[in-house]
Amino acid sequence: MLDYQAYTIAAGRTEPGARERRRPHLHSNQTTSDSNVLNWKAMPHPLPKKHKPSAHSDNRRRKKFDRKKLDRKLAEEMAFCDAKGPFDVIGDVHGCLHELLELMAALGYEVNWKSGDFAVTPPKHRKLAFAGDLANRGPATPDVLRLVMKMVRAGQAYCVPGNQDVKLARALRSRARGRVVPGVMRSLEQFAGEPAEFRAEVAKFLDGLASHYVLDDGNLVIAHAGLQERMHGSGSAKARKFALSGQNNGKLDKFGSPVRVNWAASYRGDALVVYGHTPVIEPVWLNNTVNIDTGCVYGGHLTALRYPEREILSVPAKAVYSPSRKRFPPNAALASE
Repeated sequence: MLDYQAYTIAAGRTEPGARERRRPHLHSNQTTSDSNVLNWKAMPHPLPKKHKPSAHSDNRRRKKFDRKKLDRKLAEEMAFCDAKGPFDVIGDVHGCLHELLELMAALGYEVNWKSGDFAVTPPKHRKLAFAGDLANRGPATPDVLRLVMKMVRAGQAYCVPGNQDVKLARALRSRARGRVVPGVMRSLEQFAGEPAEFRAEVAKFLDGLASHYVLDDGNLVIAHAGLQERMHGSGSAKARKFALSGQNNGKLDKFGSPVRVNWAASYRGDALVVYGHTPVIEPVWLNNTVNIDTGCVYGGHLTALRYPEREILSVPAKAVYSPSRKRFPPNAALASE
């Protein structure tokens, strides 16, 4: 993982000027797997043809595979949509419900709790978009997901998954707990008091999210860890992996984490790419991309980008909910305590 100070200094913080906007195009050297928006042939088959399991095993595996395949196919078909905004894109929430509600209020969204569920009234003509990592490490993952799911289903928000959301969905479907990392375990403890139906509903919701969104006629791309230009609009497994986890150099740092590559340094696309995944002290603008993960769960801030205005709005974290191994600096209010 990149050093926070070095990452911020190397990237720079100068917002790019307005650029000519046009729908992403296919390059002549682009491979079929990357250029095909709905390239489902690249997905692995559930079972090799030569394998002949029992009827019970075959039906169980095929049912699981088909459900996820259909959910994701429908999501990817919706990823390249005609929505033009305006949008309010929120960075990594990580279960920080109080900060999310405060940020939404600052953006003009009215949120009420009625009959055991959230009721949201958005500002006229605006929609929220979540850049992934809704879950894990923070104090209220189930309620964050309850709120986001309600808004997505009501057509009030878009949402892409983060790598932490995928880990949570996998853990909710599994009975094994031995290899679950502490951040996911904290979420599972919070879900222990939720009905089994809600846990299954959350896992299905996270499984069905599109890897990224291409909005405003190709001028805006939202992906959790960012996305190279040639992958915009692609439904390939390669694009999904990049959108979830970004790019690394194959090495591990002293904490045992993959060393991430700053892909935005070589980005030259016309679409503004909004992403998170790598926490930074303040939003980082670089080559028509912006990283809005400002480490709320580590005591930093929760940040939103208003589009097309390109305005940044942040609220400070109320606590250090999860200590950072890399010593992420808390916000000024927490540092003074």
